[in-house]
Amino acid sequence: MSINLEKGRSINLEKESGERLTNFCVGCNWGAVVNSTFFGLFKSTIDVDVDLSCLMFNAEGQPIDHIWSPLYRFGDNNVGLPNGKLTSLDGALHHTGDDLEGDQNGDDGLDNEIITVDLNRVNAQVQSIVFFLNIYNNNEYSGDFSGIPYAHIRMFEGVPERAPRRVFAQYNVATQQNCEGMRALVMGKLYRVNGNWQFKAIGEAFPDRSIVHTVSRVMKDFAR
Repeated sequence: MSINLEKGRSINLEKESGERLTNFCVGCNWGAVVNSTFFGLFKSTIDVDVDLSCLMFNAEGQPIDHIWSPLYRFGDNNVGLPNGKLTSLDGALHHTGDDLEGDQNGDDGLDNEIITVDLNRVNAQVQSIVFFLNIYNNNEYSGDFSGIPYAHIRMFEGVPERAPRRVFAQYNVATQQNCEGMRALVMGKLYRVNGNWQFKAIGEAFPDRSIVHTVSRVMKDFAR
């Protein structure tokens, strides 16, 4: 049975057998916005680009690695952030690729963007890993999370190409009251405790219209 993530709640990373869970996926599934016109006879679809990202910090709370869409090329804008990439330097985390649209024909049960995690390969200097979402600003959808028909975050065992074998934690973004007017969400973080990893749900939403602002928030408020 999966756990509905609640703000501030921590969960142990264990399999049903009690073994430590070291390989899993963090995924986000969302739908495009469908508008009906002329008494519902015609429909138009608005693509929604939600980006799943993460930042990795050392014990001092300093950022030492990141994953976000390669479409973010900050080096061209002098904002002080590195360009996006899909794989961590240690190879422990990998993003499956940027989805620019969302589900076009209803919920297919698969995540649109996924970060795979292998805790056994994480750099020893990494103390915490913070996961967050943004609605891409340069997109035809100008609304917030509450305007998306569905948006779910979940952590699961399995492989990205198939339906999850076991979902052990999930969070429904679009139905949260605190997501009205919000375009960014700090989901939660993995962190080390006495050599073992735990996950803590954060669930803080923000009106950020740029991932630059969200990254700054994460570095300031959620690194430790």
